[in-house]
Amino acid sequence: MEEILNILKRTKYASSILSGESKDNKNLALRSIADLLVKEKDKILSANILDIENGRKNNMKDSLIDRLYLDSSRIKSMAGSVLSIAEDNDPIGNVEKSFYSKAGLLISKVTIPIGTIGIIYEARPNVTVDAAALCIKSSNSVILKGGKEALNSNLALVNIIREAIGKYIPEDCINYISTSDREALSFILSQRDYLDLIIPRGGAGLIKFVAGNSKVPVIETGVGNCHIYVDESADLNMAENIIINAKTQRPGVCNAMETLLVHKNIADKFLPSLGKKLSDKNVEIRGCEKTVSILKYAKLADEEDYYKEFLDLILAVKVVDSIEDAIAHIQKYTTNHSEAIITNDYKNSKLFISSINSSAVYVNASTRFTDGGEFGFGAEIGISTQKLHARGPMGLKELTSYKYVILGNGEIR
Repeated sequence: MEEILNILKRTKYASSILSGESKDNKNLALRSIADLLVKEKDKILSANILDIENGRKNNMKDSLIDRLYLDSSRIKSMAGSVLSIAEDNDPIGNVEKSFYSKAGLLISKVTIPIGTIGIIYEARPNVTVDAAALCIKSSNSVILKGGKEALNSNLALVNIIREAIGKYIPEDCINYISTSDREALSFILSQRDYLDLIIPRGGAGLIKFVAGNSKVPVIETGVGNCHIYVDESADLNMAENIIINAKTQRPGVCNAMETLLVHKNIADKFLPSLGKKLSDKNVEIRGCEKTVSILKYAKLADEEDYYKEFLDLILAVKVVDSIEDAIAHIQKYTTNHSEAIITNDYKNSKLFISSINSSAVYVNASTRFTDGGEFGFGAEIGISTQKLHARGPMGLKELTSYKYVILGNGEIR
């Protein structure tokens, strides 16, 4: 663990330097990253091919291969996200409020970086770039620990990022731990002296382990058992389009729909047409008894299916008696990520919004929009599914804390 401890110490020291860096230097570092990502794309793609080949040898699901896969377009998109972050307002050193106390002190609330952040994630190379860029802009140093499935891609990206930033800010504000040893992860999670925050991004198992074993504060992100409820008043064509998008566009991501709830009064009309379109896209349907009676090819769902984040072309379906039943189902099985209602009933939309407390609640739109880029953040560090201190897509603002600065003139109490 000595090597890991050395990395932690270097990253912590770099954070003290980064916190005092100018906005210009941070932005120059980000623009340099964007340029070098595009310039070195062949190096990145060669490394990614190795990860893809290893994934296929290990029978990785196609939906997870898609999360791992990089091409020129995706690298260009990553570079674009970095440039977008560079153009965003700097979140550090902003005075959120300022006032005089009764004693005559001028008290200001000022934004500051969190410090040193550890990102624990799985087969998502884009997270490497997004996390590094967001942390640089918010003056946080970051230790990245990606999954073994993306090791070659991540190492190539980190080396490029460190090379790009060296002229402007300390290279050690971005570090990577490559071992997949579970003992190493446990060691990292115990290092309160060197880490201020841990953010896990990945499946339920990873997040549960990190949250249950970390001595460092944790923000839980990522697990998305996302629901769509089709109300009896819904425009059924709209509902079909939204559901097909939410389930099939990228089934391996956390904002894809995993459970569909349909009002009983429209189930006989709606499910046959929808079911055929889903089947044409190779979606396996696991439904309640009513669903199976309508769609003879559907499999009977068990209780666990309604808890699962499939990250695959599998959909749990349930016919419900009312909007109240739909809300009760979501409240029982939700991971507090993203939920949607398809309806033309204003009263029901208001009831759904007020009753569902997930981090993103939609009316007549796909859950696939829960994303930092779509929300105007340029990128995100993760989708927080808890209530403290951040919820939903975490952008620059969510990577800051604050301190009070007090100016006096000899006042005593």
